[in-house]
Amino acid sequence: MRVHNAIKRCNIGIGSTGEYTLAGAREEARELRRQVREGRNPIEERRQQRKNMKVDQSRRVTFKDAWLGFWADKSVEFSEKTAHHWESSMDRQILPVIGSRVVSKLDRTDVEEVLRPLWETKTVTAKKLRGRMERVLSWSTVKGYREGDNPARWNDNLKELLPSGSNVHKTTHLRALQVIDAPDFMAELRDRNGVAARCLEFTILTALRSGESRGALWSEIDFIRGAWNVPGERMKMKLPHIVPLSDGALSVLHHVKGISDRVIFPAPRSEFLSEMSMLAVLKRMKWIDRTTVHGFRAVFKLWANEVEDVPDFVSEMALAHSVGDSIQKAYRRSDLWSKRLRLMREWSKFLGYTEAGGVVKLKARA
Repeated sequence: MRVHNAIKRCNIGIGSTGEYTLAGAREEARELRRQVREGRNPIEERRQQRKNMKVDQSRRVTFKDAWLGFWADKSVEFSEKTAHHWESSMDRQILPVIGSRVVSKLDRTDVEEVLRPLWETKTVTAKKLRGRMERVLSWSTVKGYREGDNPARWNDNLKELLPSGSNVHKTTHLRALQVIDAPDFMAELRDRNGVAARCLEFTILTALRSGESRGALWSEIDFIRGAWNVPGERMKMKLPHIVPLSDGALSVLHHVKGISDRVIFPAPRSEFLSEMSMLAVLKRMKWIDRTTVHGFRAVFKLWANEVEDVPDFVSEMALAHSVGDSIQKAYRRSDLWSKRLRLMREWSKFLGYTEAGGVVKLKARA
């Protein structure tokens, strides 16, 4: 039995017609045939050259290059505020240290160089930086720019070298008023003119975060039901949230109606108010040393628990916090609308408004 070796015929291109003369093309073809006679595989050699070029390019990718690639892919996931924090921390604290270093060669000592100066004095900031570096380096590994373990991971790595954050960082809470002082603040706030003052008033009356109020649109308001439908993309938990509107909150909306057809609290020179606009109101009112905008959520929570004695899960739902474990959530199908509406009306009355189920009046001042 004769066995014939199978010969597979392959074609290989040498380039476009504009790159070669006829004589040059013939010479290139002769060279390729010579390589085949010598037992070489020109197609495989070209494939290996391209692979080597890709590896060589990856060896030149810096951490800054990786960060820009990561951000192009993932920035859409973050809120405007969070995106600003990411970009600011990269520009100010990470890139000046390791931005020019080749990402494939970064190791734990590079990560420590960023973290150690901040770890004991600004622990919360340092922990966020660690997490951000870990994500960029993980993205780099998936893209093929580096191999091996992630030098910014915490468990079985930096955890063994840096002190636990709970041991070096003492929690400090945002400034917040005493509950008893909240009505006096609101009385003074109502005398303030301007869209930012009205936005702050609405934020306090609804007990939500400033970003949710600053981005509020008229299309989200249901005046018939008395509800504010906040879309999930603007909520911290990324879930839609419906806020029962007290008469006090509705009075603020009626006050600003007509300023803009789309945005409820528009900025003078741009579409939305900035994060600093309501802080500026507090500063002009000379309350800035006693409270922050976010601090009013703490006032609401204290008032609900200690003054009104409402069930904790009702006030937590009003604050748009995650309530209960997965099993409790599965059985709690109601949004507690009637309970939350009563709660928001009582909050409004406590802050100095008269609740009449749709008719808004302010209490006379003493």
